[in-house]
Amino acid sequence: MSDSLTAIVLAAGAGTRMKSRRAKVLHEIGGRSLVGHALTAVREVGAARVVAVVGHDREQVCAAVTEIDPGIVQAVQEEQRGTGHAVQVALDALGDAPEGTVLITYGDVPLLQAQTLSELLIDHRGAGRAVTILSAESADPSGYGRIVRDSEGAVAAIREHKDATDDERAIREINSGILAVEAAFLEHAVHSLEANNAQGELYLTDIVAKAVREGRPVGAHVLEDVWQTEGVNDRSQLARLGAVLNRRTTEHWMREGVTIIDPATTWIDSAVTLEPDVTLHPGTQLLGATSVGAGAEIGPDTTLRNVEVGTEATVVRTHGSDAVVGAGATVGPFAYLRPGTELGERGKIGTFVETKNAIIGAGAKVPHLTYVGDADIGEGANIGAGTIFANYDGVAKHRTSVGRHAKTSSNNTFVAPVAIGDGAFTGAGTTVREDVPPGALAVSAGQQRTMEGWVRRKRPGTPSDEAAQQAQESAGE
Repeated sequence: MSDSLTAIVLAAGAGTRMKSRRAKVLHEIGGRSLVGHALTAVREVGAARVVAVVGHDREQVCAAVTEIDPGIVQAVQEEQRGTGHAVQVALDALGDAPEGTVLITYGDVPLLQAQTLSELLIDHRGAGRAVTILSAESADPSGYGRIVRDSEGAVAAIREHKDATDDERAIREINSGILAVEAAFLEHAVHSLEANNAQGELYLTDIVAKAVREGRPVGAHVLEDVWQTEGVNDRSQLARLGAVLNRRTTEHWMREGVTIIDPATTWIDSAVTLEPDVTLHPGTQLLGATSVGAGAEIGPDTTLRNVEVGTEATVVRTHGSDAVVGAGATVGPFAYLRPGTELGERGKIGTFVETKNAIIGAGAKVPHLTYVGDADIGEGANIGAGTIFANYDGVAKHRTSVGRHAKTSSNNTFVAPVAIGDGAFTGAGTTVREDVPPGALAVSAGQQRTMEGWVRRKRPGTPSDEAAQQAQESAGE
């Protein structure tokens, strides 16, 4: 038997129970769409050719599939006439007839793993079958097709729930709908299907009975983990499977050497990567393609999306996206890292600091109460509290640069474009409108004036006036 593998992913259903403007298969769990999980699994198992069958909301689904993998063939099922018809459409879209094995799965079973598909294919090919069904034992098989076996235990047919007798409905072994089929048999079997059922549809499952009638070997690969066969039809099921996936994801990372203090409040997307000795505190969400280096500590109450965190870094009570945190750096609490932020090794972004499109050098510090937008801050520089990088002139954004080991004081405003040179200082309350040379001190405030007796003259009888008089009397004035 040829090892060639073609995969068909059925994703044409209406998904009306989701009650959403978004196609059902585009709803997400684990940071990936339902159809994205399905396509990832079949690619990981080695499918050289993949066909996605689309129908309802096809514009949305087609665009999403193209973004996931432009090499996937897309077949449009104009009229939903059942799973058998969907496979007919898929085979027609391929052009050349497939060889070897065809793997048929669905766009709404997000927990199905590539390892399971691999085991199904090994069983199928090893037994030399025409059809192998991925089945499972379910405590509540209602709604599922049943695996009907003969007196010797061999698979005889798949009976859909609506067409099953009472005895057949008592069967607990269910059809997941996922099949491995010998390509040549599939080609002629699906084109001979008839709609002799309660739904008036072409059932893909009828190819099992056809194979039995023709004396072709048929079998079932029984999966113990029934969750992998669960489909999503509404938002309640979406949330339930999302929770199961997240529990499995956290368990995986804990086995890989990650400390997760409270898995129940920690959410990790499927594409996230973590190294050993990472510690995740309660309320942490790691989303998208976030990566965390060895020994780093994240949380509590932190959300990072597409953020690269270096080894031994600490990120506390922070919201960040599309940013980089260098090794040994510290962020937070209550920091906001916007896209384009890059914090160098041993750098600091502190309390109530917002950064955007900012490159902050190694060992540089932005400790507190500061907005850094469109800026380059050199190695070892220190930005004083309450500083604003005024990057927008009402028309365009401009950059500010702060040199190596420069020290800027509190309550500064840098009116971009402007440059503070290496080793330069600025005074408290300074508004910098012109470049500051290296090693210079820039101040913009005028000389302090002190008007004695102003409160006595302007605010007589107030608590301030009374306090001032008492202080003066105590001082013997």
